Amino acid sequence: MSAERELTRNEKTAIRKLVTGLCANYDKEYGCLPLDCECYMLNKAWTGAYCKYFAEAVLPNDPALTASLSERGTSRPCGFCGTPFSAQGKQAYCSSVCAGKGQRRKQREHMRKKRRDC
Repeated sequence: MSAERELTRNEKTAIRKLVTGLCANYDKEYGCLPLDCECYMLNKAWTGAYCKYFAEAVLPNDPALTASLSERGTSRPCGFCGTPFSAQGKQAYCSSVCAGKGQRRKQREHMRKKRRDC
């Protein structure tokens, strides 16, 4: 992960949502089960050390958050929805859903231009 910096409000909200919704180690009543205390990811204010399970199993479920927290700096906005994501190669869209919608939009624009030119 990148050099330490303060998390934005949106990043904190996304982390909280991932922990409470997807983390197998989190329990509403007991907190973090392996640590037997409150989950420290819920009150995280700075980047840096993350729960190992969270970083490996939960964080990849949110590509936009992964991109914003990554050190690589290869994040780019999705060509359709604009959310940042970690691009691999020439990847222009964050998901297959956005890729399909983006391709349909490009095709519509192409056909409009073609009809206008005739």
